[in-house]
Amino acid sequence: MEVLVQPWHQIQPLWQGDQQIIQTGLPFDRLSPYWQMFLLGDGAPTRHLQLLTRSEIVVEVVQMLEIGNDRDNAPPDIQAIPAPRIRRQIWLKSIQGEVFSHATSWWSKTAIQDHLQNPSLPIWKSLNQKHTELYRDLRQIYYGHCPGVAPTFGLEGPYWGRHYLLWHGGAPLTLIYEVYSPILQKYLGKPIM
Repeated sequence: MEVLVQPWHQIQPLWQGDQQIIQTGLPFDRLSPYWQMFLLGDGAPTRHLQLLTRSEIVVEVVQMLEIGNDRDNAPPDIQAIPAPRIRRQIWLKSIQGEVFSHATSWWSKTAIQDHLQNPSLPIWKSLNQKHTELYRDLRQIYYGHCPGVAPTFGLEGPYWGRHYLLWHGGAPLTLIYEVYSPILQKYLGKPIM
């Protein structure tokens, strides 16, 4: 029996910024202060979405796929996540159905079993239940096209995105790649660029 493998959605960048840009930020005529706080901050995006929208944020799990030792066309930081690995793909939505982001995360099989026992919960809720201390290590931000998310977002790009490592206990726990919908302009204003 053939298994349908859902590709993960990666931005085709028109522009991208590295850790130096993440540390210093962008001029406000390139990216508004509100978007910078959202994209370049080190807090939990699901929690930020909940606060911005005053809505419960729900997770729609698209796929959880064992990928073994495959690099999966992921950012090079995937090498920090021990194999065998599992790729998890989700949509973050409001309870009313607004779709805010698509996220792909890569976990070691052991870490996902230990820290994400209920895949339909936002990561920050799962980890907070266990009082897990985290460090969010932003690695890159992106601005560009991502045709695979357009039908679900219902809005054409370009889109903003980022990827980062979540660290726990001095070791990388997961690699996360996020693509954000322009619907966030309703809450954050125009990003500019």
